Amino acid sequence: MTGFGKATARFGDKKITVEIKSLNSKLFDLSTKLPGLYREKELVLRNILSVALGRGKVDLTVYAESGEVEKRAGVNRSLALAYLEEIKGLADAGGLQTGESTLSLLLNMPEVLQTQRHELSAEESALVETVVAKATEALLSFRKNEGARLAEDIGMRVRNIQSLRRDVEKHLPERLQQVRDRIEKNIAEVMYGDEIDRNRMEQEIIYYLEKLDITEEHTRLKGHCDFFLETMETTDAAGKKLGFISQEIGREINTMGAKANHVAIQRLVVQMKDELEKIKEQLLNIN
Repeated sequence: MTGFGKATARFGDKKITVEIKSLNSKLFDLSTKLPGLYREKELVLRNILSVALGRGKVDLTVYAESGEVEKRAGVNRSLALAYLEEIKGLADAGGLQTGESTLSLLLNMPEVLQTQRHELSAEESALVETVVAKATEALLSFRKNEGARLAEDIGMRVRNIQSLRRDVEKHLPERLQQVRDRIEKNIAEVMYGDEIDRNRMEQEIIYYLEKLDITEEHTRLKGHCDFFLETMETTDAAGKKLGFISQEIGREINTMGAKANHVAIQRLVVQMKDELEKIKEQLLNIN
């Protein structure tokens, strides 16, 4: 599920800020952006997030703002002079001249510029872990609130499908009579006034009525919707399980629409499909 968490703390005159973003994913996939001083903490921080979040595409960003200079640059003079002698020797051999650009070239030569970095203290290391843990808690709280909102929206849409299903039920008697009248009329036209075998005609009508009957789909749709809402109330209401139930709901709606042959019912089916698509979109945001 999507989420965002942020936490800050101070270490001396340094401000440490942690931001964590997560998106739904089948696996745990972590991307980190850490200051150089905290790079050694990456595996520890990965473990903290993996245990707390389980899975998801996670972005961890840590900022460290300080009034002090973390790195001091120095020049390896002896190495730079050695490079300079070599460059001058090549220039003389080739009849070339060296200029101000030579200094820029020297500073870019390997190991000429040296940096000294402060070591990460045990106290600061522990504080970074604490701030990451707090940001993770904030993200989990965000997820919980987002989950409640999604559950409310999805539940409303399932209940809308149930309401539309009850509206379909109101049209069933009229629909069956229309089907029966249509079959009788077509049979009468085919017979051209010849004597009709009433028993045979009744058998044919019953056969086609059973073939076009949507009572079973109507009943199963109710059962699937009830099961969906029941599953949402359980602790193991994972997005995958709800996705499977939504597929079953879609199957019954599609079959009902294909067999309906009734304008009012087909309009209700279209509305049910629209609600189901919105449910499926929301389920993508649930682990």
